[in-house]
Amino acid sequence: MFKAIILLTRRDGMARDEFRHWMLVQHSPLAKQLPGIRRLTFNIVENEDAGVDGVSELWFDSREAFDAAYATEIGKAVAGDSLANVKARVRLLVDEQPQIG
Repeated sequence: MFKAIILLTRRDGMARDEFRHWMLVQHSPLAKQLPGIRRLTFNIVENEDAGVDGVSELWFDSREAFDAAYATEIGKAVAGDSLANVKARVRLLVDEQPQIG
């Protein structure tokens, strides 16, 4: 299973509560529409000194499925919405290797 882990740092001037609302209430419905997505988890970072405010985890059948999803209009909207609300976005594209569960 292919997984994208995306580290998000809220844009300047955005309060932590505002970021949480954006990620869970506004951004989530868009991300859920990505074609071929198998699983989606949003993590809100609790410790303020971490340097990131949220971590998204998106599972797809393959890297090709991930790339195809983001090439669609909804994929472009998801990426655009992220870029409009964060000052930094780091994508970690990984081959998940579960050890327990």
